[in-house]
Amino acid sequence: MALITNLASGQRAGFARGSKTPWLLPAAAVRGGLGVLAALILLEAASRSGLLPAQYFPPVSLTFLQLLHELTQATLWVAVGQTMAGWAAGLLLAVVVAVPAGLLIGSVKPLFHASRIVVEFLRPIPSVALVPLAVLVFGAGLEMKVFLVVFACTWPLLFQTMYGVRDVDPTVLATARVYGLPAHARFVKVVLPSAMPYIATGLRISAAIGLILAVTAEIVVGAPGIGRLILDAQSVNATTTMYALVAVTGLLGLLINLLVRLVEKRVLAWHVSVRGVTL
Repeated sequence: MALITNLASGQRAGFARGSKTPWLLPAAAVRGGLGVLAALILLEAASRSGLLPAQYFPPVSLTFLQLLHELTQATLWVAVGQTMAGWAAGLLLAVVVAVPAGLLIGSVKPLFHASRIVVEFLRPIPSVALVPLAVLVFGAGLEMKVFLVVFACTWPLLFQTMYGVRDVDPTVLATARVYGLPAHARFVKVVLPSAMPYIATGLRISAAIGLILAVTAEIVVGAPGIGRLILDAQSVNATTTMYALVAVTGLLGLLINLLVRLVEKRVLAWHVSVRGVTL
């Protein structure tokens, strides 16, 4: 049994597997911080010198001061809560729908081949193209955002899960059969652990896409949230405030990615993609 577990954990995860997380290392974090600092200094200099029109590209220093001011406003935190509520609900529903469906489709070969055309047809459809339908059916509230986030997040999760199941090493499955494991035990002890890195990658991709769709829906439709605040700032030509709110959105995305990676590192501590061991 230990042999099967070791084989399953050591098998290759293919191109769709999540990469290592070197940016979490202190040295890489310092390099990343220096890169960001250099970019901000260049933007500041370009705006101050007139290379970029200050009317549309205010100095980074002013945007930073406005960001600090916005962080003290209750309105911002209410908007953050509204955006994150739509994001979290949509991502959770996408996981509930896509992961079991991907495990089923990937495990049943005829179903996998029968569904490939449908999946490949629906997957490239931009979620923004469904905004009119979402507004017509759900209105311009939370339900509309959740629908768009679910649609956008389902496909990376479904795709990754399907191919994670399909990429199980045949040698590992053959070894499990030799050891006399029944089908359900092979699924739990071999197939599911082998697909977990794929699912984790799909979750990380979907988490970022979900935030993008939530904010985009708020900007396009005017639904409550950070996107609505960005739209309001743009409509009154408050450029500095608009960039500060955009920075808040970027910080949220960075925080979400960090949290997902930390969870992935803990859950998949046994896998080579996390341990950083090359077999």
